[in-house]
Amino acid sequence: MFFRPAISEAIAEFLPEFQKVLGVSGVSTKESILRQFSRDEGHFQVSLPSVVLSPKCTQQVSDVLKVCHANNLPVIPFGTGTGLEGGSVCSQGGVCLNLREFVETPKVYESDFVSSVRPGVTRLSLNEHLRNTGLFFPVDPGADASICGMVATSASGTNAIRYGTMKENVLNLEVVLADGKILNTRGKDRWPRKSSAGYNLTELFIGSEGTLGVITQATLRLYPRPTCFSAAVCSFPNVFSAATAVVQLLQLGVPVARIELLDDVQVAACNAYSNINLEVSPTLFMEFHGNEENDLIDQMKVVEELCISNGSRTFKSSTEPRRMKDLWKARHDAFYAALALRPGGKGFSTDVCVPISRLAEVIAETRLDLEQNSITGTIVGHVGDGNFHVIMPVFEDDPEEMKKIYEFSDRLVGRALKANGTCTGEHGIGLGKMKYLREEVGSNSLQLMRTLKLALDPKKILNPGKVFI
Repeated sequence: MFFRPAISEAIAEFLPEFQKVLGVSGVSTKESILRQFSRDEGHFQVSLPSVVLSPKCTQQVSDVLKVCHANNLPVIPFGTGTGLEGGSVCSQGGVCLNLREFVETPKVYESDFVSSVRPGVTRLSLNEHLRNTGLFFPVDPGADASICGMVATSASGTNAIRYGTMKENVLNLEVVLADGKILNTRGKDRWPRKSSAGYNLTELFIGSEGTLGVITQATLRLYPRPTCFSAAVCSFPNVFSAATAVVQLLQLGVPVARIELLDDVQVAACNAYSNINLEVSPTLFMEFHGNEENDLIDQMKVVEELCISNGSRTFKSSTEPRRMKDLWKARHDAFYAALALRPGGKGFSTDVCVPISRLAEVIAETRLDLEQNSITGTIVGHVGDGNFHVIMPVFEDDPEEMKKIYEFSDRLVGRALKANGTCTGEHGIGLGKMKYLREEVGSNSLQLMRTLKLALDPKKILNPGKVFI
């Protein structure tokens, strides 16, 4: 069932103005098109936008926003739709700004290790473009998300432990504000590695989820592509032992590129879905990058000894690219593997992040919570930075089941906040985490966020109904 907000009829009179800016092909009210932009990968109610607009340049975005600002029309930016907290759902109707078609060839400045990309460029397409330069962009949330969408949600992912999150890897942004003004957060065509000039406007927009402006270009930090890779997979008797091993690895300063934890339920799901044959127990996937093979061999010895000391049942390592690719493919398919545990169910995925020192106990308590309440759910974690996800296939038409799921989600967030963590490590607030924000940041911080929102978007047209209750 599709929810169609009443505002649809009000927007009809402005269609000629949008067509003047974008051409007839750039404006669509066909229900088949509206449905494509009615939801993300999360569990939220499908909500049809009133119209889908497809700009192909910054000036078109600016002109569209001028019309919307003058007429108080809601605007919801939409990238690849891979979000999980309803951040791109048109919950109040309005204009869906389809940014997939805003694509230009990425600009690459190899000597500066920098690339500038437009909203339609995805993570995989950028790295394909960079393939022959010896450089790569490392932030990997799993899905082939748009880069600008990753900026908007402050994405993280499997490589964050070594290369950081989007916050550490964005040097400048071009943003169109609510009234159509075009802003360059560090000045036009600038990408210094550091600056003490004025307020950090770049970070203001990272994680703003489309509520402060529409990101039309991101200038990114690139890295030399490693020449040597190795991977290890090791299983443990329980999630506490696996998480403890991670903490100890970090304390030793071993330069791990990725550490991912899959609990036993997720491993079993991946075995069935991705046709692999891992031992069904809590398992760590690890990857190491370097320029000398001997360095990687030495690192693997340290890691193996530490894992064995924490009860590791199996430890398998490989430098074979195909084997490594298959393992990470299985990890990236974890969401769909979890859904396959209950065919026909929808994915309810939530994430939290806690300090490393509290990671083992919080994950263990969460696994116990799932079991005690008979909830089918898996735990997957970018545990190198304390971030983990719970994926639950659910049947949304069962009110008793959903009540149980929402109560679990409340307990999970409460557990993370009590452990000095956050309600979301990388999914964002969107629709799903709004009620937790005040408890996490405090009323004064929340009020300042509202003040900033009103200063940049006084008519509240940008992604309304998100982040703030």
